Amino acid sequence: MKPTRSEGKGFFSKVVFVNLDSGKLVFEELDEAFYRSYLGGLGLGAKILWDRVTTGADALGPDNILGFATGTLTDTGALFAGRYTLLGKSPVTGGWADANSGGYFAPALKRCGIDAVFFRGISPGPVYLYIDEKEATLLDASDLWGKDTIETEVLLKERHGKRAEVACIGQAGEKRSLMAGVSTDGGRLAARLGLGAVMGAKRLKAVVAAGRKKVGVADPERIKALSGAFRKRLEKGGYLEKIIGDRLLHKVGQMTRKSPFYMRQPPQLFRAMMKKYGTSSMTVMSAEGGDSPVKNWHGVGYRDFPFSMSEAIGAERVGAFEDKKYGCFSCPLRCGAIVKVPLDEKNILEMHRPEYETLCAFGALLLNRDLGVIFRVNDLLNRAGMDTISCGATVAFAIECFEHGIITDKDTGGVPLSWGDSEGILNLTRLITAREGIGDLLADGVKKAAERLGRGSEAFAVHCGGIEPPMHDPKFDPGFGMAYLCEPAPGRHMVYSIMLMDIERLDRKFPQTRKPPILMSGREKYNLTDKGDFMAAGCFFRMLVDCAGCCVFGTQVGGEMPLVEWLNASTGWDLGNEEYLRIGERVEHLRHAFNLREGINSARDFALHPRLTGHPPLDCGPAAGVSLDRGSMAEAFYRAMGWDIETGVPDKERLLALGLKDVAEAFL
Repeated sequence: MKPTRSEGKGFFSKVVFVNLDSGKLVFEELDEAFYRSYLGGLGLGAKILWDRVTTGADALGPDNILGFATGTLTDTGALFAGRYTLLGKSPVTGGWADANSGGYFAPALKRCGIDAVFFRGISPGPVYLYIDEKEATLLDASDLWGKDTIETEVLLKERHGKRAEVACIGQAGEKRSLMAGVSTDGGRLAARLGLGAVMGAKRLKAVVAAGRKKVGVADPERIKALSGAFRKRLEKGGYLEKIIGDRLLHKVGQMTRKSPFYMRQPPQLFRAMMKKYGTSSMTVMSAEGGDSPVKNWHGVGYRDFPFSMSEAIGAERVGAFEDKKYGCFSCPLRCGAIVKVPLDEKNILEMHRPEYETLCAFGALLLNRDLGVIFRVNDLLNRAGMDTISCGATVAFAIECFEHGIITDKDTGGVPLSWGDSEGILNLTRLITAREGIGDLLADGVKKAAERLGRGSEAFAVHCGGIEPPMHDPKFDPGFGMAYLCEPAPGRHMVYSIMLMDIERLDRKFPQTRKPPILMSGREKYNLTDKGDFMAAGCFFRMLVDCAGCCVFGTQVGGEMPLVEWLNASTGWDLGNEEYLRIGERVEHLRHAFNLREGINSARDFALHPRLTGHPPLDCGPAAGVSLDRGSMAEAFYRAMGWDIETGVPDKERLLALGLKDVAEAFL
């Protein structure tokens, strides 16, 4: 069955299901009521997985479903709408998993006349899906198996034309590393919670999308006007870009560290940082201010990774290798860049500029100031299709185990491991991506490695419910701690926190998100009992952003992104801010319910490593003496969500009011 013409709502009302066991493809229609309840992207995928993934399914088995979903605003003319959501059951946690990425894959997939594609089963041999607006077919991928993500993408584009966009796995996914992600656009990863391993287990090497069918919208002129006005607002404040550099950002971090107050974060500063340097701009400021984890989460930035070290891998040093800037589809910010790094007189390494998470995970977390090695690690992991956050954390775990004699020279093949030893870091990363030697033990992350090693190694395995935490310290921003613990996909840093809520300015659009004070005392900052409603509203908003297929940076760079207005202009609906926020709330309940059905209650089962919560507390720095109360964080968020703290079961009346009768019946 072929996709039919859109009715002009921002969605095609069609998804395709691929049975990899049989090779059969089926297009299914979804009605408008479905989209009014869940939109596209994350919401569409959450409903499909809730309805169709069998309880107890093996995450790496045939009954798990892997989905690629585009957003309601994808390819409509709205700005920042270039992201797709990857979904499935996580082999890391055994529960809900989603990840997303930008670039150009999302519009190419949507132009095939569908809103999402879902895969079930396991192919007898390696395959890839080719789809455009006329056909969809599974093709043999035997010649691609074993190739890295860059090689795979180049070969498939040569085979199917320049219009084709590719989502694929590298060797990490093929070898079912639980740190594997899915790559698009030459090494951009949807990286978290092991969904690349799910793709590898299904023997699905790639999805090639080459559509050219534009989706219809209800009011294209309105979208155009909204996008034009928003673009103009983003062009203001260009003077900040001229003066921003690592020394100034170091001073900002220093002020943050020394001040007895927490000050609301200015989105104008964040916008200038992103436009000039991308997320690499955060490296020096975060190390100095206390946001960056240091030395496997038990060091202190200004003492153990001072400016003399962070500057060596900071935005200006990285920027010296910049070849050209780029932006994702429909993005006016253009925070990405390609760097060219000379290896020797003949060889030049060309890759995406390392993000802050990579620079920190292979910098401050390991006490490594060798930018050349970070570049090489970045390229190695992008090609393997492996999460840089998890891999850096796993290297940190291995170094500390070596320091305590749990891992020895015999385990590493005679290669010693130590803090700041850049060559040892690079060699170990190579072993992990290849699953060779000790790399095989480490390739599934710190929790699995500690379980296999034993001998007290658990003390150094820093994780949240099995997933290595992002490079943002909950002791610096306790909102991160609440998200790491309570989210159905744990260890997620771009959902909500005090800092994110500051720069999103949600209080201007959503009345229940109270306006935080301009200055907040340290005591108030760490008082989490009254922040549950605040964080829950931020969570609902992030769910909405992912349903729309938008980049969260677009909500954080000032000017109040007209998300609701775009959605109404696209769909022809007349829903208010609160009604759209309820869609986000509905999606969050579905993700949580998915976990509950698998026997997982986040507050009970996603334990945070003691170092994340300050047990014991650090002896100096901005988080000196800080210990977060896990129970208070969970109780505040669960109370706001209407979830029972002991069982996780949601309030029945709230579920019914949200139209989630099937969820209510499942647990009540």
